[in-house]
Amino acid sequence: MTSTARTTARILLGVIMVGAGVAHLTTQRQEFRAQVPDWFPVDEDLTVVGSGVVEIGLGLAFVLLPSKRRLVGALLAAFFVAIFPGNIAQYVEGVDAFGLDTDSKRLIRLFFQPVLVVWALFGGGWLRRTRNDD
Repeated sequence: MTSTARTTARILLGVIMVGAGVAHLTTQRQEFRAQVPDWFPVDEDLTVVGSGVVEIGLGLAFVLLPSKRRLVGALLAAFFVAIFPGNIAQYVEGVDAFGLDTDSKRLIRLFFQPVLVVWALFGGGWLRRTRNDD
């Protein structure tokens, strides 16, 4: 893979994260609140606002701090792993949000979370064959 592909992946994921974070704080706040599992010990709205702020921060850092891409890519991958239980809960509890209104759709969504983890690691430069593969 080329450094151009990695850079493109990094910038695209960063922009998507900023957009998702802004949506957490504005137009999609209720949808995101519906995805917070009942068992999660933090208030739904605080969880949504906090995760939105984290998404904006990580997204901006991924785009604007290329020298820190490995650190930010690892943090993004860890973030995607950390929020995965919420996606599982949405499936198990049958919560409708973001058009995921069937068990099949919610199940299919679960398979995209590992894609995000790999995307963050790739954009961060973790999935290179050699150090000179930049």
